[in-house]
Amino acid sequence: MEGLIPESLNEALDALSKERFIPVAGGTDLMVRYKRWKNLTPALPYPPLFISQLKELKGIYRENGEIIIKSATELSEIEKSPLVPSILRKAVSQMASPGIRNMGTIGGNIQNASPAGDTLPPLYVLDARVVLLSKNERRCLYIYEFIKGPGKTERLDNEIIYEVRFKIPTHTHEFYRKVGTRKANALSKLSVAALAQLNEEVLEDFRISFGAVAPTPIRRMEIEERIRGKALSKLDDHLIDEIAHAYEKHINPITDQRSDKTYRKKVTLRLLKAFLYQIRSR
Repeated sequence: MEGLIPESLNEALDALSKERFIPVAGGTDLMVRYKRWKNLTPALPYPPLFISQLKELKGIYRENGEIIIKSATELSEIEKSPLVPSILRKAVSQMASPGIRNMGTIGGNIQNASPAGDTLPPLYVLDARVVLLSKNERRCLYIYEFIKGPGKTERLDNEIIYEVRFKIPTHTHEFYRKVGTRKANALSKLSVAALAQLNEEVLEDFRISFGAVAPTPIRRMEIEERIRGKALSKLDDHLIDEIAHAYEKHINPITDQRSDKTYRKKVTLRLLKAFLYQIRSR
Protein backbone atom coordinates (compact mmCIF):
# COMPACT_ATOMS: atom_id res chain seq x y z
CA MET A 1 0.00 0.00 0.00
CA GLU A 2 1.47 3.32 -1.07
CA GLY A 3 0.99 6.36 1.14
CA LEU A 4 2.76 9.13 2.99
CA ILE A 5 4.51 8.83 6.35
CA PRO A 6 5.12 12.42 7.53
CA GLU A 7 7.82 13.18 10.07
CA SER A 8 5.86 15.98 11.74
CA LEU A 9 2.34 17.31 12.15
CA ASN A 10 3.25 20.32 10.01
CA GLU A 11 4.34 18.04 7.19
CA ALA A 12 1.06 16.11 7.47
CA LEU A 13 -1.03 19.29 7.36
CA ASP A 14 0.98 20.62 4.43
CA ALA A 15 0.34 17.40 2.51
CA LEU A 16 -3.39 17.59 3.23
CA SER A 17 -3.47 21.17 1.93
CA LYS A 18 -2.20 19.98 -1.47
CA GLU A 19 -3.71 16.53 -1.98
CA ARG A 20 -6.51 14.39 -0.62
CA PHE A 21 -5.44 11.63 1.76
CA ILE A 22 -7.16 9.40 4.30
CA PRO A 23 -5.53 9.90 7.72
CA VAL A 24 -4.71 6.50 9.22
CA ALA A 25 -3.70 5.98 12.85
CA GLY A 26 -4.62 2.51 14.15
CA GLY A 27 -6.75 1.71 11.11
CA THR A 28 -8.73 -0.96 12.98
CA ASP A 29 -12.07 0.24 11.56
CA LEU A 30 -10.76 1.71 8.33
CA MET A 31 -9.10 -1.48 7.13
CA VAL A 32 -12.29 -3.44 7.76
CA ARG A 33 -14.46 -0.89 5.92
CA TYR A 34 -12.35 -1.08 2.77
CA LYS A 35 -11.29 -4.72 2.94
CA ARG A 36 -11.14 -6.90 -0.15
CA TRP A 37 -10.44 -10.58 -0.67
CA LYS A 38 -7.87 -12.36 1.46
CA ASN A 39 -4.25 -11.28 0.92
CA LEU A 40 -5.28 -8.15 -1.01
CA THR A 41 -4.60 -4.69 0.38
CA PRO A 42 -7.69 -2.65 1.35
CA ALA A 43 -9.18 -0.60 -1.49
CA LEU A 44 -8.86 2.86 0.02
CA PRO A 45 -10.41 5.59 -2.17
CA TYR A 46 -7.43 7.90 -1.48
CA PRO A 47 -3.81 7.33 -0.46
CA PRO A 48 -3.27 6.80 3.28
CA LEU A 49 -1.59 9.43 5.41
CA PHE A 50 -0.05 7.51 8.29
CA ILE A 51 -0.14 9.60 11.48
CA SER A 52 0.23 7.13 14.36
CA GLN A 53 3.95 7.94 14.70
CA LEU A 54 3.42 11.69 15.20
CA LYS A 55 4.34 12.70 18.74
CA GLU A 56 2.22 15.86 18.44
CA LEU A 57 -0.87 13.62 18.31
CA LYS A 58 -0.02 11.51 21.39
CA GLY A 59 -0.69 12.00 25.08
CA ILE A 60 -3.19 12.73 27.85
CA TYR A 61 -2.93 15.96 29.85
CA ARG A 62 -4.71 18.12 32.41
CA GLU A 63 -4.61 21.83 31.71
CA ASN A 64 -6.62 24.76 33.07
CA GLY A 65 -9.37 22.55 34.47
CA GLU A 66 -9.66 20.46 31.31
CA ILE A 67 -8.59 16.99 30.22
CA ILE A 68 -6.96 16.85 26.80
CA ILE A 69 -6.56 13.61 24.86
CA LYS A 70 -4.55 13.81 21.66
CA SER A 71 -6.22 12.12 18.72
CA ALA A 72 -3.70 9.33 18.02
CA THR A 73 -3.59 8.22 21.66
CA GLU A 74 -4.26 4.49 21.76
CA LEU A 75 -7.40 3.27 23.49
CA SER A 76 -5.31 1.08 25.82
CA GLU A 77 -3.53 4.22 27.08
CA ILE A 78 -6.87 5.88 27.77
CA GLU A 79 -8.12 2.76 29.57
CA LYS A 80 -5.27 2.80 32.10
CA SER A 81 -4.73 6.55 32.54
CA PRO A 82 -5.70 7.92 35.99
CA LEU A 83 -6.31 11.31 34.35
CA VAL A 84 -9.24 9.99 32.31
CA PRO A 85 -12.73 9.99 33.92
CA SER A 86 -13.89 6.53 34.95
CA ILE A 87 -16.97 6.65 32.69
CA LEU A 88 -14.74 6.89 29.60
CA ARG A 89 -12.24 4.34 30.89
CA LYS A 90 -15.07 1.92 31.57
CA ALA A 91 -16.41 2.29 28.04
CA VAL A 92 -12.97 1.78 26.51
CA SER A 93 -12.29 -1.28 28.67
CA GLN A 94 -15.30 -3.01 27.11
CA MET A 95 -14.28 -2.31 23.52
CA ALA A 96 -13.16 -5.11 21.23
CA SER A 97 -10.02 -7.03 22.29
CA PRO A 98 -6.74 -5.97 23.96
CA GLY A 99 -4.98 -6.18 20.59
CA ILE A 100 -7.43 -3.80 18.95
CA ARG A 101 -7.32 -1.42 21.93
CA ASN A 102 -3.53 -1.36 21.56
CA MET A 103 -3.90 -0.22 17.94
CA GLY A 104 -7.15 1.76 17.83
CA THR A 105 -7.20 5.45 18.74
CA ILE A 106 -9.77 7.82 20.15
CA GLY A 107 -9.58 10.03 17.07
CA GLY A 108 -10.31 7.07 14.85
CA ASN A 109 -13.28 5.97 16.93
CA ILE A 110 -14.74 9.46 16.72
CA GLN A 111 -14.07 9.93 13.00
CA ASN A 112 -15.58 6.51 12.26
CA ALA A 113 -18.84 8.03 13.55
CA SER A 114 -20.54 4.69 14.04
CA PRO A 115 -23.88 4.85 15.88
CA ALA A 116 -22.42 2.05 18.02
CA GLY A 117 -19.09 3.81 18.67
CA ASP A 118 -18.19 2.98 22.25
CA THR A 119 -16.45 6.22 23.21
CA LEU A 120 -19.21 8.44 21.86
CA PRO A 121 -21.94 8.34 24.57
CA PRO A 122 -19.41 9.07 27.36
CA LEU A 123 -17.92 11.89 25.30
CA TYR A 124 -21.41 13.30 24.67
CA VAL A 125 -22.21 13.52 28.40
CA LEU A 126 -18.75 14.97 29.12
CA ASP A 127 -19.54 17.81 26.67
CA ALA A 128 -16.37 16.91 24.80
CA ARG A 129 -15.08 19.17 22.06
CA VAL A 130 -13.22 17.99 18.97
CA VAL A 131 -10.32 20.19 17.88
CA LEU A 132 -9.55 20.15 14.15
CA LEU A 133 -6.38 21.44 12.53
CA SER A 134 -5.63 22.39 8.95
CA LYS A 135 -2.57 24.21 7.63
CA ASN A 136 -4.08 27.64 8.26
CA GLU A 137 -6.94 27.13 10.70
CA ARG A 138 -7.94 25.62 14.03
CA ARG A 139 -11.60 24.74 14.67
CA CYS A 140 -13.31 23.47 17.82
CA LEU A 141 -16.72 21.75 17.73
CA TYR A 142 -18.78 19.98 20.36
CA ILE A 143 -18.82 16.31 19.55
CA TYR A 144 -22.58 16.36 18.95
CA GLU A 145 -21.96 19.10 16.35
CA PHE A 146 -19.06 17.19 14.82
CA ILE A 147 -20.89 13.90 14.21
CA LYS A 148 -23.55 14.25 11.51
CA GLY A 149 -24.62 10.66 10.80
CA PRO A 150 -23.29 7.12 10.31
CA GLY A 151 -19.75 7.57 9.00
CA LYS A 152 -20.31 11.31 8.48
CA THR A 153 -18.54 14.12 10.33
CA GLU A 154 -17.71 17.80 9.94
CA ARG A 155 -14.02 17.10 9.30
CA LEU A 156 -12.87 18.70 6.06
CA ASP A 157 -10.51 16.93 3.66
CA ASN A 158 -7.63 19.22 4.62
CA GLU A 159 -8.08 18.71 8.38
CA ILE A 160 -6.81 16.32 11.02
CA ILE A 161 -8.49 15.62 14.34
CA TYR A 162 -5.91 17.09 16.69
CA GLU A 163 -7.36 16.43 20.14
CA VAL A 164 -10.45 15.91 22.27
CA ARG A 165 -10.96 18.09 25.35
CA PHE A 166 -13.51 18.42 28.12
CA LYS A 167 -13.83 19.90 31.59
CA ILE A 168 -12.79 17.71 34.50
CA PRO A 169 -16.08 16.21 35.74
CA THR A 170 -17.13 16.52 39.39
CA HIS A 171 -20.30 14.44 39.36
CA THR A 172 -21.57 12.41 42.29
CA HIS A 173 -23.28 9.73 40.17
CA GLU A 174 -22.28 7.99 36.96
CA PHE A 175 -23.72 5.15 34.93
CA TYR A 176 -22.38 3.20 31.97
CA ARG A 177 -23.85 0.09 30.47
CA LYS A 178 -23.04 -1.63 27.20
CA VAL A 179 -25.31 -4.42 26.04
CA GLY A 180 -23.65 -6.83 23.61
CA THR A 181 -23.77 -10.45 22.57
CA ARG A 182 -20.76 -11.24 24.74
CA LYS A 183 -18.30 -9.41 26.97
CA ALA A 184 -15.43 -9.15 24.48
CA ASN A 185 -15.15 -8.48 20.74
CA ALA A 186 -18.81 -7.54 20.43
CA LEU A 187 -20.31 -4.43 18.87
CA SER A 188 -22.93 -2.70 20.99
CA LYS A 189 -26.56 -3.65 20.69
CA LEU A 190 -27.04 -0.47 22.69
CA SER A 191 -25.17 1.56 25.28
CA VAL A 192 -26.04 4.18 27.89
CA ALA A 193 -23.75 6.73 29.53
CA ALA A 194 -24.96 9.16 32.21
CA LEU A 195 -23.70 11.63 34.81
CA ALA A 196 -25.53 13.42 37.62
CA GLN A 197 -24.66 15.88 40.36
CA LEU A 198 -26.62 15.67 43.57
CA ASN A 199 -26.10 18.47 46.09
CA GLU A 200 -28.06 18.71 49.34
CA GLU A 201 -31.02 16.76 47.96
CA VAL A 202 -31.12 18.82 44.76
CA LEU A 203 -30.35 17.33 41.34
CA GLU A 204 -28.09 20.11 40.11
CA ASP A 205 -26.97 18.36 36.91
CA PHE A 206 -28.21 15.46 34.82
CA ARG A 207 -26.82 14.21 31.51
CA ILE A 208 -27.53 11.04 29.57
CA SER A 209 -26.64 9.73 26.13
CA PHE A 210 -27.67 6.59 24.26
CA GLY A 211 -25.66 4.74 21.61
CA ALA A 212 -26.68 2.37 18.78
CA VAL A 213 -30.37 3.34 18.92
CA ALA A 214 -30.42 6.12 16.29
CA PRO A 215 -28.23 7.32 13.38
CA THR A 216 -26.10 9.24 15.90
CA PRO A 217 -25.79 8.99 19.68
CA ILE A 218 -28.76 10.63 21.39
CA ARG A 219 -28.49 13.43 23.91
CA ARG A 220 -31.56 15.64 24.44
CA MET A 221 -30.63 18.63 26.59
CA GLU A 222 -34.17 20.01 26.61
CA ILE A 223 -35.31 16.84 28.42
CA GLU A 224 -32.38 17.01 30.83
CA GLU A 225 -33.50 20.53 31.76
CA ARG A 226 -36.88 19.20 32.87
CA ILE A 227 -35.34 17.50 35.90
CA ARG A 228 -32.21 19.59 36.40
CA GLY A 229 -32.56 21.68 39.56
CA LYS A 230 -35.40 19.61 41.02
CA ALA A 231 -35.45 18.47 44.60
CA LEU A 232 -34.79 14.77 44.98
CA SER A 233 -38.20 14.39 46.65
CA LYS A 234 -39.79 15.30 43.29
CA LEU A 235 -38.08 12.40 41.50
CA ASP A 236 -41.04 10.06 42.02
CA ASP A 237 -42.28 7.24 39.80
CA HIS A 238 -44.58 9.59 37.91
CA LEU A 239 -41.73 11.94 36.94
CA ILE A 240 -39.46 9.03 36.01
CA ASP A 241 -42.17 7.61 33.72
CA GLU A 242 -42.68 11.08 32.24
CA ILE A 243 -38.97 11.44 31.45
CA ALA A 244 -38.81 7.97 29.90
CA HIS A 245 -41.83 8.81 27.74
CA ALA A 246 -40.14 12.02 26.58
CA TYR A 247 -37.07 10.08 25.43
CA GLU A 248 -39.09 7.31 23.82
CA LYS A 249 -39.85 9.20 20.60
CA HIS A 250 -36.15 9.97 20.07
CA ILE A 251 -35.01 6.37 20.44
CA ASN A 252 -35.43 4.83 16.99
CA PRO A 253 -33.18 1.78 16.66
CA ILE A 254 -33.05 -0.60 13.72
CA THR A 255 -33.26 -4.36 13.48
CA ASP A 256 -30.03 -5.87 12.18
CA GLN A 257 -27.87 -8.97 12.62
CA ARG A 258 -27.00 -7.97 16.19
CA SER A 259 -30.40 -7.21 17.67
CA ASP A 260 -34.08 -6.41 17.25
CA LYS A 261 -35.35 -2.81 17.36
CA THR A 262 -38.06 -3.61 19.92
CA TYR A 263 -35.53 -5.17 22.28
CA ARG A 264 -33.13 -2.25 21.86
CA LYS A 265 -35.77 0.34 22.65
CA LYS A 266 -37.20 -1.51 25.64
CA VAL A 267 -33.79 -2.12 27.25
CA THR A 268 -32.63 1.46 26.61
CA LEU A 269 -35.64 2.89 28.43
CA ARG A 270 -35.21 0.45 31.29
CA LEU A 271 -31.58 1.49 31.72
CA LEU A 272 -32.63 5.14 31.74
CA LYS A 273 -35.06 4.39 34.54
CA ALA A 274 -32.42 2.33 36.36
CA PHE A 275 -30.13 5.36 36.52
CA LEU A 276 -32.91 7.62 37.79
CA TYR A 277 -33.77 5.04 40.47
CA GLN A 278 -30.06 4.90 41.37
CA ILE A 279 -30.01 8.66 41.87
CA ARG A 280 -33.18 8.56 43.94
CA SER A 281 -31.67 5.93 46.24
CA ARG A 282 -28.54 8.15 46.52
